[in-house]
Amino acid sequence: MENNTIETALMEPDERELVQFIMKAIPAEDRKGLTEDDILLVLDLMDDFLEEQGLLREDPETGEMEYLEGDVDETEQLNYVLAAMKEEGRTITGVQIQLIQDAELQYGIKKGYYEES
Repeated sequence: MENNTIETALMEPDERELVQFIMKAIPAEDRKGLTEDDILLVLDLMDDFLEEQGLLREDPETGEMEYLEGDVDETEQLNYVLAAMKEEGRTITGVQIQLIQDAELQYGIKKGYYEES
């Protein structure tokens, strides 16, 4: 696993656990060229998408981000993230993004953040 920026070096322990879980969940052949930075950026862009959809907001009292009830169109989210990654000059594929989305969901289910449906 590669760490390319100070951002990944300064990850919180729970964020590092999530990134490592995702990296391990992605099959080796799909992991080629994928870095922890890429995963971290995809996760950030997924949150940006949720904010734009009104499904994620900052709690004014605590400053913590909170996820709101609602349905996420995973195809729209995938297209949003893919376009943003291309704008960043990243050479990540739609398949890799989808694998990151799936692994993040599995991690959330495992941790009890999401219900399995």
